[in-house]
Amino acid sequence: MFVLTLLADSIRIPPHLLAKPTLTSVQTEIEKRYPNKIIVDVGLVICPYGPPVEVGDGILVPGDGGAHHQVIFQCVVFRPFVEEVLVGVVTESNESGVTVSVGGFFDHVFIPAYWMLNPSVYDEAKGLWVWTPTYDDDDEEEEEEEKETAEPVGNDIVKQEPGMEDDEEEEENGEGEEAEEGNRFEIEIGSEIRFKVKSVNFTRITTTMKGVQATTTSTTTTSLNTAAKPPSSTEDHGTKNGNGEEGTGVRRRSSSADLSDEAKHPAPMQIVGSICEDGLGLLSWWNTAGEEEEEEDGMEEEEI
Repeated sequence: MFVLTLLADSIRIPPHLLAKPTLTSVQTEIEKRYPNKIIVDVGLVICPYGPPVEVGDGILVPGDGGAHHQVIFQCVVFRPFVEEVLVGVVTESNESGVTVSVGGFFDHVFIPAYWMLNPSVYDEAKGLWVWTPTYDDDDEEEEEEEKETAEPVGNDIVKQEPGMEDDEEEEENGEGEEAEEGNRFEIEIGSEIRFKVKSVNFTRITTTMKGVQATTTSTTTTSLNTAAKPPSSTEDHGTKNGNGEEGTGVRRRSSSADLSDEAKHPAPMQIVGSICEDGLGLLSWWNTAGEEEEEEDGMEEEEI
């Protein structure tokens, strides 16, 4: 999730910092410029790591009182590799998918509808995605088949009293409703969710003679065992992800009048996730009884 990246840049030291040691001034300027900055094809810079590796000689530019140094330094960068499993918090839900925040510092994680657990439906009344597994229905079908194939014992005939059939139907209906409610797992806003990274997209917005353009670089992996594949009609360029596996680098360029509106610009970095596997989804779905008791005990201790 976090990687060390070696960067090189020209750092300007303003006149009021020239009296301090060069390393101190350079470190101060790096800390001002880079944290919380997204670098295309690199990731989200969290903070510089250690002192600068190399600092070149200062260069003076006519009309500028500052000194410019060529600097090589390391930074801690947030860039999860493809197929990595992360935990985040659900922040938004709509028909197209679910938006997730990771660590409270990165809010551009999107889980599309085609990467939901199967079968999943969108509840328009509640505005939430709901996972509706059908494993209980299979057990009921097996029980019914066993009853049908069972042979009668002897010639005994059992007579049912009036009203017994109605009571049995009511009980079956009640059990069916409870089963339906028990098989509905809602992805609630604010819940913790475990997901797998499927691609990391970087978008660069540029203004050209043709208008505002968005160039997106996407890093994904191709696997024969994936349950679903997002539609793609672009050319693929082989790359390797952070896990060392062969991936697919996709570059897409589009020009649209809508891009002139800054509010509609795509995020410079977006992660596409998936919960289409066992163990993924809300943490509460997969907690064992012992884990739930430990969480309750922890909550009680905090209240005390």
